[in-house]
Amino acid sequence: MPDLVLRDATTAADLAQVRGLCWAYRDHLIDHAPATRALVEHFYPEDGYRATLEALPGDHDAVLLAWHGDRAVGCAMSHPLEDGSCELKRVYVAPEARGLGAGRALVSELVARAEARGQTRVLLDTLKTLESARALYHGLGFRERGPYAPLPPMEADALCFYEKALT
Repeated sequence: MPDLVLRDATTAADLAQVRGLCWAYRDHLIDHAPATRALVEHFYPEDGYRATLEALPGDHDAVLLAWHGDRAVGCAMSHPLEDGSCELKRVYVAPEARGLGAGRALVSELVARAEARGQTRVLLDTLKTLESARALYHGLGFRERGPYAPLPPMEADALCFYEKALT
């Protein structure tokens, strides 16, 4: 099996791969549990999500792809926040690549880059029902916390929020 390789998504072809993975991520969240469909459609409305993806890299300070051989199998991005921290967004690994360490590699790389940029902490959120994602974040030293931005109760109740302080 070829090794896993991370690389910045900088070309039009790379960004097209990221967009495809992000749509798969949205579909995965919608299909994950019937109770979360309305939340996902509210949080990621199709038109708004399309606009966000078309604007990539937009205001992200990093957009990464994980490659396994000649196939893009995962993506993740980092968005700087005004308080000197950053938020990880759209961490996703395709089902056929789960177990290869792509999620761990993507998050670890974004954390290392945040630290190198002098950011003070890394924030992220995920659905409470995504147990493997939650286990990954705990394993990488993130701690659970409350919401870091105002959210409607429907969203805040369904999400788990994480923080990792950087040195």
